[in-house]
Amino acid sequence: MLVSAEEMLKKARREGYAVGQFNINNLEWTKAVLTAAEEMASPVILGVSEGAGRYMGGFRTVHAMVAAMKDSLGITVPVALHLDHGSYEAAMECIDIGFSSVMFDGSHYPIDENIDKTKAVVAQAKEKGVSVEAEVGSIGGEEDGVSGSGELADPEECRRIASLGITMLAAGIGNIHGKYPSDWQGLDMKRLKEIGETTDRIPLVLHGGTGIPDAMVEEAVSYGVSKINVNTECQIAFTAAVRRYIEEERDLEGKGFDPRKVLTPGTEAIRRVVKEKIRLFGSTKKV
Repeated sequence: MLVSAEEMLKKARREGYAVGQFNINNLEWTKAVLTAAEEMASPVILGVSEGAGRYMGGFRTVHAMVAAMKDSLGITVPVALHLDHGSYEAAMECIDIGFSSVMFDGSHYPIDENIDKTKAVVAQAKEKGVSVEAEVGSIGGEEDGVSGSGELADPEECRRIASLGITMLAAGIGNIHGKYPSDWQGLDMKRLKEIGETTDRIPLVLHGGTGIPDAMVEEAVSYGVSKINVNTECQIAFTAAVRRYIEEERDLEGKGFDPRKVLTPGTEAIRRVVKEKIRLFGSTKKV
């Protein structure tokens, strides 16, 4: 059974660690994340962007695949299926389909419109026990068609959104989707601390988890970050492992061209990344 992210994140906030959200893109990705989390005895959140949802045949297909795979693999750790950077329409659709968690990203709207739409999503989600993530400010860079200017979140706007009954809050603090540029100035810890102090200890979300130095991640967790999103790092690791397999011409050995064999190195690379992040975030054996 898929679960809301609410209890796992409240526990993480209370005990001072973070739960990883690992975005999935296909069956191999899903299997890699689930089995790695099970091995580490860690709760886990599977993130699905709108683009990835379309790629995998629609949100209904994704939900059916994840629910069935969790059961067939005997996964016992808490698993939340979460819409990542969803529009208002996509959030409502995923709630109806059976996702156990959704993000409505209203950061590109004026704050009052963001609040109104977030409030409507929360009302619909509460009827079905679905956790809700909102966003204030914006995450820099671009991921799967979602772009942001990197605007820092305003603590007062964060307070207003947090009061609506959301489960978790994503706030722009200088974080970026994709690879971080060489001249990146780092996370704005002063702003993060201020947001944490004005939002009544709501679990905070750090998007753009790829490439942030470990010490900075640990500091962010100490200020209330309870969910950290990782996508780019898994994509890079997957691609590099499959590339090595092809360049070594292992696809030409026997039946090495079998797609299950071609994709296996990439799948194992994702598992390694997920386990490394779970250790860093501190969620090992936190079920």
